[in-house]
Amino acid sequence: MVFKRMLGAFGVGAPSVDTVLATPRVQPGGTLSGEVRLKGGDFDAEIEHVTLGLVARVEFEHGDGEHAGAGEFFRVQVSGPFLLRQGAERTIPFEVGVPWEAPISQIGGQPLHGMALGVRTELAIAKAVDKGDLDEVAVEPLPSQLRILEALLQLGFAFKSADLEAGRLYGVRQELPFYQEIEFYPAGRYAGVLGELEVTFVADPAGLEVVLEADKRAGRYSGDAIGRFTVSHADALRTDWAAELDRWLSGLASHAHAGFAHGDHHGDHHGHHGHHGYGHHEQHHGGPGLGAVAAAGAAGVVGGLVAGEIVEEIFEGDEDEGGDGDW
Repeated sequence: MVFKRMLGAFGVGAPSVDTVLATPRVQPGGTLSGEVRLKGGDFDAEIEHVTLGLVARVEFEHGDGEHAGAGEFFRVQVSGPFLLRQGAERTIPFEVGVPWEAPISQIGGQPLHGMALGVRTELAIAKAVDKGDLDEVAVEPLPSQLRILEALLQLGFAFKSADLEAGRLYGVRQELPFYQEIEFYPAGRYAGVLGELEVTFVADPAGLEVVLEADKRAGRYSGDAIGRFTVSHADALRTDWAAELDRWLSGLASHAHAGFAHGDHHGDHHGHHGHHGYGHHEQHHGGPGLGAVAAAGAAGVVGGLVAGEIVEEIFEGDEDEGGDGDW
């Protein structure tokens, strides 16, 4: 037994862990449920705790460039200490609340290019190498978020990519240490006027903070134009977002062609400081929208928004190891 415990210190003959998700798809603010299945190894093991963490691929600024890394942004303990006997089996059920600011990684069952999220299970074993498991999890948009994404497709925008940027948005209450940018190519009358359009959602139980950043490429001035909308989840479903967004974008296009910047929507992007600046003037819309459009389904979005595939290598090497993305 002493020899087995010595081997266990090097991870030989240690217990195994497998996490099975009952809800592989969730929404921000939803509940992730499943069970952690343990099987004892070649010796009795003192388990210190079983912990679940949500991990994601995040872009970090480093010097003059950026690099990507897997970072854990949410962590919860699902079991305290116990003794796992040699060869014994144990199941630990769990229900974990997903953060409201969790990034969108899938729409209608289709992955967003550039996005990958996972649930990492850590089995902490006293006097032995910790064991772990990593499972992909999909976060689907809230109905309020989906309405806005679909409106952009109605205006002719095409999905480019999505990523997570480490840092905080200036002037926005933000719980997580990163924000998601969903990028679109301009089309139609916006082509040539805008380089691209980035959309960021910061959700909470009450509603959404929606940040739009348009890269202006025409006219006398160039730079970033920032639009910002604050709306409840209920009002977002009643808003004619196609009309709302078209009004803002048309203002950018008309003033760009006229050869001057529109001060009401001009801002600076302070990416090197981990903040996203808005300037002084921002659009806020907290009341009901202009229309009473029925809630949109995911079918239209899947055809135009989703592209690419999950990057499976993002979490390569994370199994059976601790996290490497502390903020």
